[in-house]
Amino acid sequence: MSGEPLPARILIPVANPLTAEELIRIGASLLEPRTGELSALGIVEVPEGMPLSEGATRARQARRLLQRVLDYVPEGTTIHPLVRIGRHAAAGIVEAAAEQEADLLIFGWGGKSAPGRDGSPAPTISPTIDEVVREAPCDIAVVKQRGSREIRRILVPVRGGPHAELALRFADALAHQHDATVAVIHFVPAGVTEPVRAQAEKALAAFVRQHITARAEPVLRETRNVRTSILREAEHADLVVMGASAPPGEPGTSLFGALPEAIAQRARASVIVVKTREAIGRHTFDALAQKAETLAAADRLAEESRAVPAKVERWFAEANFHHAEFADLRRLVGLKTKQGLTISLVLPTLNEAETIGPIVTRAIREMQERVPLLDEVLVIDSASTDATRQIAADAGARVVQHPDVLPRYGSFKGKGEALWKSLYETSGDIVVWADTDVRNWHSRMVYGTLGPLLVESRLQYVKGYYQRPIVEGGVLKEGGGGRVTELVARPLINLFFPELSGFIQPLAGEYAGRRSLLEQLPFFTGYAVEIGHLIDALERAGIEGLGQVDLERRLHRNQELEGLSKMSFVILQAVMKRLEERRRARLFAEMGHTMKLPRSGHGRLSLEVQEVADQERPPMIRIPEYLERRRAAGEAAAE
Repeated sequence: MSGEPLPARILIPVANPLTAEELIRIGASLLEPRTGELSALGIVEVPEGMPLSEGATRARQARRLLQRVLDYVPEGTTIHPLVRIGRHAAAGIVEAAAEQEADLLIFGWGGKSAPGRDGSPAPTISPTIDEVVREAPCDIAVVKQRGSREIRRILVPVRGGPHAELALRFADALAHQHDATVAVIHFVPAGVTEPVRAQAEKALAAFVRQHITARAEPVLRETRNVRTSILREAEHADLVVMGASAPPGEPGTSLFGALPEAIAQRARASVIVVKTREAIGRHTFDALAQKAETLAAADRLAEESRAVPAKVERWFAEANFHHAEFADLRRLVGLKTKQGLTISLVLPTLNEAETIGPIVTRAIREMQERVPLLDEVLVIDSASTDATRQIAADAGARVVQHPDVLPRYGSFKGKGEALWKSLYETSGDIVVWADTDVRNWHSRMVYGTLGPLLVESRLQYVKGYYQRPIVEGGVLKEGGGGRVTELVARPLINLFFPELSGFIQPLAGEYAGRRSLLEQLPFFTGYAVEIGHLIDALERAGIEGLGQVDLERRLHRNQELEGLSKMSFVILQAVMKRLEERRRARLFAEMGHTMKLPRSGHGRLSLEVQEVADQERPPMIRIPEYLERRRAAGEAAAE
């Protein structure tokens, strides 16, 4: 063979998961062995004039439907269901192909399209496929499906050229997968002389030896009508694979060529028509660069400001998951194993004796003993004065106190301090954090935030959100929780960090991230850790690297109003700090770190002054002990 590798990443746009079986089987057969991955893509189109965020519900439905393609995947093949939002399907497919760095796009073709109502010519294949073919950054295969299941003979008509070589490479892979014979057929004009025929047979045999490693049958035929002859030969084949024949770039020609399209329409077997990506000349990039340089800076800024709301709306629809999408824990284990990842669950505690026992027990039973999803469960305690640590250890968790971790750097009070030090104490490639004051704790608090990271490689950090009822006077009231979010965090985010405005609960305590990102983030030591994470993760990973997941309902211990006031004060400080750093502007002559709390009672008034401020820990990647521990772990794993 020519030595060209098979595709490592194949993207299959799926209009109807119930009819995608043949496409999935073909895609699995064409993948590079062992390392290749399939992605099944669903596109949700949102009409012009309607916010892109309106596609969020339909995106969830599309992801649920795409789960059905998992039933068609041969054992040992990895497939990722993806859903993207867009105004037009073609643009969404092209963007997804670029994002996934796809080597091949596989389309199903329903049949010949009708002319437009205005009398315009019918699209070559379909409006969507036509547009994608013109813009795609990778090779294309269009499949006219006829339900070919048992493949014993594959017909490949060839005339030479890069499209024919691609067709042969794919036919060879399919033949190996199905133990089939590849019949490579070439036509010469009727009545050629014997020397000409002999030379053609010799050239065909050499061509086949160069490109086919499966059983092969070179076939030379004389004909006056190539189309009729191919259709006749196709009667004895289970599958036809053809390269495009259209002259590239010639206006008015069909995108794949009239001959392959006619064969796809009329042959009884399934037909695959392939087309190599056309290289973009350097002059094209030069022209684009010159055009970009002519844009005024003011115009670029104006364009960016207009793009933010649309970007957020699209993100809201695409990156908004539901925990039920990841409830198949064995599937998550398969994805984890395939990607060679390890996962750490961290449970921060401070006097959680009432709730920590059942949480640890359930996490270990359901996500370590029943299925090996979690590689470690760590309880990191902030010097509890109750029995929290003993209960957690008895339930099977490894327990450490955060003041004992990295002692030469001292210790601050606060949840953020515990989370920062948990990075040092854990080893997982993915770290999941979950609050422990939750009375209705469920393993979805873990697999819900973890799942999107295993399914979508572009995601780096995922936050949970949920309904938050509140208990007042012993009565449970729906929708009363999240007061600091609604009164402080959300207005600040919308004012200063609008890219994050689609997060439903930016201060939620359930979230997961890739270590490669988390170790680069600074950590506020207290209440501000969550808002700080979002702002810093946005800067490093972009909004497209963030996601959120619906965890449904969460019952936890609600704070008194004064505690919420302190939390709000610290969050305001953190946001102002980030604004000053990023905007290089001094917002206040001196930012206050003390909070004055009026006290009254028994005939006297007073003003209590409390120091209320988060410290800030540097990114863990800057800590020498952490780097040494990671290096040692890497060496141990390599032995």
